[in-house]
Amino acid sequence: MMRMPAEWAPHERTLMGWPCRPELWGDHLDAAEAAFAAVAQAVAAGEPVTMLARPEHAERASRRCGPGVEVVEMALDDSWLRDTGPVYVTGHGRRVGVDFVFNGWGGKYEPHDQDAALAGRWLAATDEVRVAADLVCEGGAIVTDGEGTLLTTESCLLNPNRNPTLTRAEIERRLGDALGASRVIWAPYSIDDRDTDGHIDLVAAFTAPGQVLLQGGGDPAWPGVDRLDMVRRCVEGALDAASCALRCTVLPVLPTATIDGETYAVPYLNLYVCNAAVIVPVVGHPADPDMLAIIADAYPDREVVPVDGAILAAGGGGPHCITQQVPLP
Repeated sequence: MMRMPAEWAPHERTLMGWPCRPELWGDHLDAAEAAFAAVAQAVAAGEPVTMLARPEHAERASRRCGPGVEVVEMALDDSWLRDTGPVYVTGHGRRVGVDFVFNGWGGKYEPHDQDAALAGRWLAATDEVRVAADLVCEGGAIVTDGEGTLLTTESCLLNPNRNPTLTRAEIERRLGDALGASRVIWAPYSIDDRDTDGHIDLVAAFTAPGQVLLQGGGDPAWPGVDRLDMVRRCVEGALDAASCALRCTVLPVLPTATIDGETYAVPYLNLYVCNAAVIVPVVGHPADPDMLAIIADAYPDREVVPVDGAILAAGGGGPHCITQQVPLP
């Protein structure tokens, strides 16, 4: 069976996209470029990184990322490769790129035609098999244990701005057909963010089959604390594809960052697991050492590498949102 591997399975490389939408980043575009370059360099310490960039930005991207990062010219509207790049499935020594329908996160960002074509364009450039999935879905909307269990949220995939004509059962079937998922576990929502309608990768990450890290929020004043507790109640103890109850570890602190007078959540759980490291967003919260230690215990064979997550959160994501793994076949 072809199946989406777990993120900790060996990668051939990581795909990223150079930040380019001026109306998103505004005066913070330079800081965004620095943040993307820092993530690329951290990942490149343990595996190849390919940065896709508009032709007019390629030289700048190459200069800022340094010689350890390959820059490939390609048309794109935005820089969130988790959501616009292909989602790979593997099996029987083969690798196939699944190309979901991309509609600009429910029509929030226009234009998005270049991003909608990006996965197919990349697969054609690399001469890999493309499978078109008849489902509006972004890579950040799903996380998997690599053994057939998939987590997602109702607020995203059941949103009328994504798949208005499909039932939950039909969405599960299409996820199963595309990704080899035999058990889909639904949380009602994630952090209440303006861009994604609540991607699961903001609040949950598998660390091994049967084991999940969840983002908590220790400050009762934070408006999303009750939501995060509901996510925990839906995921903890749910049966996975092997009919085993999921065991959860909660990170009890949710940092925030304030930029231009607006406060953004910066969840540790929007981390990226690459071959040699776990790249974790931080903003200098006093609890960082304790939270990073919990993450290190969950991924004992990888170095935990903190990166500044403030500007990425203001743009709408974190290290996981700007990366897409290419697993080995």
